[in-house]
Amino acid sequence: MSEAHLLPLMAACAVDANSQMQRGIATYSLLTGVPPADADIAVDSNFDHHVLASILAAATMDGGSLPEKAGLSGLELVALLEQYFPSLEIKLAEQFSAFECEEDDEIAMLRDFLLKQRSTEGDIGRWLAAMIARRAIEPDHLWEALGLRNRGELSRLLSRHFAPLALRNVNNMRWKRFFYRMLCEDEGLVMCTTPVCTQCVDFNLCFGEESGESRVAKRRRDFLLQAARPVVAGDWPSELPQGSAIAPSSEKASQDLVSRRKVEGAADAVSSE
Repeated sequence: MSEAHLLPLMAACAVDANSQMQRGIATYSLLTGVPPADADIAVDSNFDHHVLASILAAATMDGGSLPEKAGLSGLELVALLEQYFPSLEIKLAEQFSAFECEEDDEIAMLRDFLLKQRSTEGDIGRWLAAMIARRAIEPDHLWEALGLRNRGELSRLLSRHFAPLALRNVNNMRWKRFFYRMLCEDEGLVMCTTPVCTQCVDFNLCFGEESGESRVAKRRRDFLLQAARPVVAGDWPSELPQGSAIAPSSEKASQDLVSRRKVEGAADAVSSE
């Protein structure tokens, strides 16, 4: 695989839900050889590859500069790819080596905090600290912003690479909130006006449900809903566009959506009587 095939995936701007989904799946598959849903993460080494590929895939889905979206300098990204995904056999040094992330105070503070909590050796802990800190400023739940499939994968990531910090989250606070809570305690900053969480009006923001669809699954759902719109207008297409990322299951999805529309239509007729 040459850099000519990889760079468009990393540098192109996201246009719509379908292109974002395709870019994320394509990037992950290019790095690991399998789509995200088929990742085998039973072994820790495989899990590390999955995490790194997921973060890079999520960063490409956002569009723009991959190093910036991933939170790494160009040289760090090149080193990560060479160390964890050497089978690509690509050379990106010239394209990325000149890129340097602008130092954001909030990101730098969280990155440095995470660096103090590392529990594994090698470069991966340093890279993950920077990547997590950068992705934490995105509006989604942290596990979603990292491109992971569920919150459990984020908990495993933190327990493996940042164990001292993970062990402190005894009340299962949302991870992003927990980071800033611990950062405030360790640095003497003030984030909450209420010293006891149970007395805080924002309790649900810190401890509420944090489940949901992964970013790739969400993009797939959005694409299916968008494809279903012609049904409302009475003009259902006979098949999905060629090259669709969901082509293998498109026929079944189409039938399910048509059936669902018929049921909804019958329900509306009954309610109007």
